[in-house]
Amino acid sequence: MPVLGWLAVAAVFAVATAGLLWARRHLLLVAVVGRSMEPTLRSGDRVLARRVPLARVRPGDVVVVVAPAQMTAGRPVDADAAGTPGLLIKRAYAVPGDPVPVDRVPLLRQGGERNVPAGRLVLLGDNPSQSYDSRECGYFAEPDVLGVLVRPRPRPS
Repeated sequence: MPVLGWLAVAAVFAVATAGLLWARRHLLLVAVVGRSMEPTLRSGDRVLARRVPLARVRPGDVVVVVAPAQMTAGRPVDADAAGTPGLLIKRAYAVPGDPVPVDRVPLLRQGGERNVPAGRLVLLGDNPSQSYDSRECGYFAEPDVLGVLVRPRPRPS
């Protein structure tokens, strides 16, 4: 019987370890810092993001993304970050193939594209006056998207 007990403990440990490794590879836990996503997310909220390729990001999804270089050069990155310096939480407003939203993001008129190019996203904060987003820096790059939030609260009307 002691051998069966040790085997059971070893099996439980193996399953738990495999589960932790899976979670670490597929999920990202971040803390919200700043007001850019209010009232949807508030500073101090902890959110879980599922790591996904850009092809699975849809308009309306809330994503965790690496802050663009121009933000880190001239502005404190943690003023708007997702708990880890250099990360932002924003809502996907337009994805590749969608019409470029020049009405919401006048900066994108300069590019002349009719549709959002492949490998790019338009990201906006829910609280425009407190958000560093596509309105200030243009498109966000596909490789910078780290994940999509799991069940974020819906955007306010």
